[in-house]
Amino acid sequence: MPLIAVDAMGGDSAPREIVEGAILAAEAGANIVLIGDESQIAPLLEGRNDGIGVRHSAQVITMDDVPARAIRDKKDASVAVAARMIACGDADAMVSAGSTGAALASAAFIIGRLPGVSRPGIASIFPTGHVVMDVGANIECKPEHLLQFAVMGAALSTVYKGIENPRVGLLNIGEEASKGRDLEKGAFDLLTQSAAVNFAGNVEGRDLATDLADVIVTDGFTGNVLLKTGEGTGKVIQKMILEILARPEYVDAVQDLMPAFMRIRERLSAETVGGAHLVGTKGVVVIAHGSSSRIAINNAIQIAAEGAARGLVDKVRSGIAAAVH
Repeated sequence: MPLIAVDAMGGDSAPREIVEGAILAAEAGANIVLIGDESQIAPLLEGRNDGIGVRHSAQVITMDDVPARAIRDKKDASVAVAARMIACGDADAMVSAGSTGAALASAAFIIGRLPGVSRPGIASIFPTGHVVMDVGANIECKPEHLLQFAVMGAALSTVYKGIENPRVGLLNIGEEASKGRDLEKGAFDLLTQSAAVNFAGNVEGRDLATDLADVIVTDGFTGNVLLKTGEGTGKVIQKMILEILARPEYVDAVQDLMPAFMRIRERLSAETVGGAHLVGTKGVVVIAHGSSSRIAINNAIQIAAEGAARGLVDKVRSGIAAAVH
């Protein structure tokens, strides 16, 4: 069973919500070690018998720290220790809800990139089932980076969605090959020529509502805007549904409609996914939102364990090898 190293000190509500999320995951069968201040973690585990391990870490990287410098100066920081456990083979995956920059730096400098990977990227599985990459790690990209994102995103789609030979779409402002910036035009040519990618052509933001592609690739700036816009749209939809259900003519029907609404709400919630994957490093890394609740942390641990058990890293490694040769 994969061992998941969890940064217990990362997140707005750490360590309590992180520990409670780990308890939920352990009850579901996950194998976990919590990294952080043992004096704060141990009381939260008192009376529990879930087999959760604790590894003491005396330092924490805060949101005010410069990530790359903090990784060097705070070698005993919880996120760095978690990354070092993967690098040493003592853990199979890590989860952190702390500083995204610190998690990225720890993964890149301590765990290390896979051979052939120029830049690891952050991949998110949207409620629609689409894998979108990159959603924030690389603000400025070159066409070859988007080709690698396509390969890595496809691996994620296969591992988590069970899709063999996923279709990859390039996010653009139109479906024609001539559309977009130099980045999209160059990426279009590389994706068209690559035998390692099942390229479906250009797609637009609205195609999250279609079945044109399984994986959507873009630069981290555009991808992050798409991600945050999607999250905001989900909240707007929920608000509209509640406003409509509050009308007098629907009073009698609310009790029957509410279970369906709650299922929609759960599907649109970022907590259901738990976190995004940093793909392209030599270990499974899941980055959770800083405001993650215990539910989100539980789900982040579950997908980290699933990725480790299903060989996500090996799938990415073989895909990149095929793309660069």
